Amino acid sequence: MSTPPFRFGIVATHAPTGTAWPDTARHIEHLGYDTLVMPDSIAHGLSVVPLLAAAATATTHLHLGTYVLANDFRHPVHVARDAATLSHLSGGRFELGIGAGHGGTAPDNAMLGQPLDPAAVRVARLTQSVDIIRRLLDGETVTTHGPHYTTTDATITPHGPDLPRVPLLIGAGGPRMLTLAAQHADTIALGIPLDADTTTATRLVQHVHDATTTRTLPRPPELNINLMAVGDAVPRYLATTIDPTALAASGAVSVVTGSPARMADQLRERRERLGISYVVVGQELMEAFDPVRQILAGE
Repeated sequence: MSTPPFRFGIVATHAPTGTAWPDTARHIEHLGYDTLVMPDSIAHGLSVVPLLAAAATATTHLHLGTYVLANDFRHPVHVARDAATLSHLSGGRFELGIGAGHGGTAPDNAMLGQPLDPAAVRVARLTQSVDIIRRLLDGETVTTHGPHYTTTDATITPHGPDLPRVPLLIGAGGPRMLTLAAQHADTIALGIPLDADTTTATRLVQHVHDATTTRTLPRPPELNINLMAVGDAVPRYLATTIDPTALAASGAVSVVTGSPARMADQLRERRERLGISYVVVGQELMEAFDPVRQILAGE
């Protein structure tokens, strides 16, 4: 199997002003990062779709994505329509990330008056949603009467040959989600616990490999991880809860440490052993990580 090329992205979480946000997107593009992605939250932050639309019109080659939409917040027809619109505005640079939600999204669900259903229910709902979204983005007219969604003659515009194919990223950590992602996602955002070492990560990756036997996409899924610490730099929201030195000493794959050259070697080793080639860091870690990105750019 050929070695997948590295990609590097920034998880942006805020836009201080309307004029500063396009400048932020352009700065990320200027530095040479491949993607700008945004999380989906109702309780925290601004609405992700209009922010990505603004970033699309402010940049020329930076890819943009959701990281990740909580499936329960929107009907899949709305998701497909927004994805098609963002792909259209960006000239095919949009990547749709979606997931089933988790315990941390419970406050958002409460704001919408929705219960946070058991994981099995949420995964089943996402499975039907992914099928509807993919078919719509591929230009089909979709009528379905499934257990979770009903659609009648649903279509989106533009579609089919008028729309570049929208890649699908699925955030996954548990066995059911990893199986779903292995079968349908172009990219899998691995939900690896902060303290997970290579052994733990290997089990997740092996599950993905085993589940690709029924995959119909022409390429194996790209594997992604979100780094939580770069050297001593950690996001402010984690500053009082994690010790990057201790995590590094335990072999956690969510951190990189040492000189930029040493960090680059760590990511090369993880790509070799685990297949992880798409790495993102939070906006606060962008400058700290950039020397590492520069070393690995093009590899």
